Amino acid sequence: MAGAEGLLGRHVERERVRALLGHARNGRGGALLVTGEPGIGKTALLDATTSDQAGLRLLRVDGFEAESMIPFAGVQRLAIPLRGYLSELPESHRHALRVAAGATDGEPPDRFLVGLGVLGLLGAAGEVEPVLCVIDDAHLLDPESLDVLGLVARRLEAESVALVLAGRDTAHVATQLAGVPGLPLAGLETESAQRLLSASLPEPIDPAAAAQVITATGGNPLALVDLAQELSARRLTEVSLADEPLPIGHHLEALYLRRIRHLAADLQTWLLIAAADATGNIDLIRAAGQAWGLPDDPVEEAESAGLVELGATIKFRHPLVRSAAYNAVQGSQRRRAHRALSVAAEQLGLVEVAAWHAAKATLGTDADVADRLERVADAAGRRGGLASRARVLAQASELTPPGRVKYARLVDAAEAALGSGAAQLAKTYLDDVDEDALDAVSRGRLVWIRASISLFTADPALMEAGATMLSAAECFHGHDTALEQEALIKAFEYTLPAERLARGLTLSELGARLRKGAELRDGTASTILRGLSAHILLPYEQAVPVMRTAVRAILDLDAPGLLRYGATSVALTTALWDAHARRECLERTAAAARDAGALQLLDTTLWIMSLAELSGGTPRHAHEYIEQVRELRRAIGYDAEHVINVALLAWAEAPRAQVEMIADGAGSMGFDGVRSAGWAALAVRDLAEGDYDGARRRLEPLVADPFLQVTPLQLPDYVEAACRSGRAPDATAHVRHLEGLARVNGSPWNAGVAHRSRALVEEDAEPHHRAAIEALAAGDVPIELGRAHLLYGEWLRRSKRRRDAREQLHAALALFERGQAPAFAHRARAELTAIGDQAAPAGVREPLDLTAQQLTVARLAAAGRTNAEIGATMFLSPNTVDYHLRNVFHKLGISSRRQLAERLDGSD
Repeated sequence: MAGAEGLLGRHVERERVRALLGHARNGRGGALLVTGEPGIGKTALLDATTSDQAGLRLLRVDGFEAESMIPFAGVQRLAIPLRGYLSELPESHRHALRVAAGATDGEPPDRFLVGLGVLGLLGAAGEVEPVLCVIDDAHLLDPESLDVLGLVARRLEAESVALVLAGRDTAHVATQLAGVPGLPLAGLETESAQRLLSASLPEPIDPAAAAQVITATGGNPLALVDLAQELSARRLTEVSLADEPLPIGHHLEALYLRRIRHLAADLQTWLLIAAADATGNIDLIRAAGQAWGLPDDPVEEAESAGLVELGATIKFRHPLVRSAAYNAVQGSQRRRAHRALSVAAEQLGLVEVAAWHAAKATLGTDADVADRLERVADAAGRRGGLASRARVLAQASELTPPGRVKYARLVDAAEAALGSGAAQLAKTYLDDVDEDALDAVSRGRLVWIRASISLFTADPALMEAGATMLSAAECFHGHDTALEQEALIKAFEYTLPAERLARGLTLSELGARLRKGAELRDGTASTILRGLSAHILLPYEQAVPVMRTAVRAILDLDAPGLLRYGATSVALTTALWDAHARRECLERTAAAARDAGALQLLDTTLWIMSLAELSGGTPRHAHEYIEQVRELRRAIGYDAEHVINVALLAWAEAPRAQVEMIADGAGSMGFDGVRSAGWAALAVRDLAEGDYDGARRRLEPLVADPFLQVTPLQLPDYVEAACRSGRAPDATAHVRHLEGLARVNGSPWNAGVAHRSRALVEEDAEPHHRAAIEALAAGDVPIELGRAHLLYGEWLRRSKRRRDAREQLHAALALFERGQAPAFAHRARAELTAIGDQAAPAGVREPLDLTAQQLTVARLAAAGRTNAEIGATMFLSPNTVDYHLRNVFHKLGISSRRQLAERLDGSD
């Protein structure tokens, strides 16, 4: 709090803010979140440290409660002065900002896509002049704006932008702004508090009494100032020495209440209206006063009383003053104030504000007001405000008389909440629904949401998620064919994570229901359902053409279609052993999700891509995708360090006990797919390290209980483990099975591993080794090709053909090093050493001195991506990408992207 000498104390805090501003002036962006209780001095600190900053363009936005249901309202006010830079943004970001602002129609944008647009605007503005954004009362912002600002704050790096937010330390602020550097404010230190108290009193106070007052108030600056204005030094001394409590907290509000009740009646009414409004909109408050019937506008009188501050808006000098003004009257008077504000807002065209006040003015239920709120919620949804939509629909449900409409609105609210990432809130809404009152379609959507929540929260109910989705499809049957077919596809998708632990349905039951659903109507969903049911039910030779048709249908989808069905492709393409189509489907799905800002889908797709790369790809690419997941999690405020692909850990030579513990832990939660992938990856590592019997024991339970497209990929490993552990007869049938699959699907990948497996059970192995290498080279499956070279090289060495063995082993080593398969690389080097090849260690290069983020940027740049494309992939501005690339070039001693590609090739 400022006194005659300006802001007292806060030296450390002021230095934190000044350092942030200094970095922004020098092209290093950053953010700071100032938190503390009411009156602790957050606004005073902002005013003292961010006002009149030479060389910085100041943008200031305050949060208002009445705007909290208007999605992106805060962001819109922040972006208005930056409209001149819209042309510098990618079209997808410009469009997202326009739709979020309600300036144009379009697909509702994800809040994080809007965040990237705001980041781009600020970065572009910072190129002209460093920008300082000050956000006060952040806890009153609409949830979408808070999410946007959180993303911006977390991704500021090489922009000339400083972002300072201040708000109360509430749970939702902590969640939505997680990861933003914090500056919690406590009370003033004793010396500064004594100076403030003394400067605020007309006469001296005893130091001992002052110390007790400071202790009792916790050094809260506003409490000290207001106590000094209300009580004399003598009275403060008396109170500090007595047992009665000092008037702080609720007592301080009572102090303000007494002050308000001594004012003229019209001024008290005006203060009530202003307190009920919360936006500070002068025109609205004046119009509401007229609607109430106030003869004059006593705004100047209110300012003279020291209760409000006038500027572009009306602002109470402290939240407790507003609270006192609002609570000074009975509920009927408060409702009358809200009715007056609702009428005035309607006249001014403030639809959302009018509905908000109408709801506040309602006692009990009111169908008309609930309908108005639903229209506001629909408008929020069209702008991408799912969190706002959820809250407004829940409020509308409270005002709706019991019945179908009331509970349908709660289902809608739960759906929106889940879409915004608030799974627990969605569950809370569903818990209040009377299912018997719902129509069939709403009941089906409720069931769908419950299944989705179980996956989102890793609830053990996820083992029944597939069966639950079949129940949802039954609800839609005969009412909404499109939803029924989509629910059936989700039933298949939701069964995959649980794999063998899935409960409530058998695979044959699932397949039969999918086949029946495919006949409901023609279209892409029908084609996909036929492919999935064929995968489950038909003999492989009959299933392949049906699955292939489904994959072609997915490849033909536009971006919205990929958002809906793209992830389903992984099961079909894997069953076809089509690594190329799998990669194309998933990459296009990820791109569509990234462009749409659909970060939950992008997160899922990147996870799938990371796992898929471990069969038919490379651990290196698996690392890249999992690092992109981490970047995404950092951008939205989640802990990226807990992002783990357990199968990748096994490939990366993490401690076996750690991999087993994580895999088994996932299995105990119902994610049997994660468990089996972890154990299968450990078996591959056993093979690489020569523990063939250990590999066989790990794989045997999986092979004995096959699961769809997953188990065939594990058969080549089982064949190698069985043959090398003296159990070749156990492998022969599996070799024939692999060969049969390859004849039907025509996949070079499948043919290659079949030949590689046949070479292990035949005395005349060489033709099969050569055929394996030829097929796998055509299949673009690097690690599988490396393993074929390795096995052939080992066979050649045992056949005393050292020169030929050396060629094959070097080819294997190069593929393993480039693909980051260290255990196999060790094995290849050991084989080379056994034939006296002293050059083998030369293949080992020095590790690159790059951070994980720099390495990801470097790899994307080496692959030909532009700075803008890299920024979109990693949720960074082009400025930050350029900054990282300059650091990478400096560290590696290079000057071009061509050199970067050469330097990275096999080095990391």
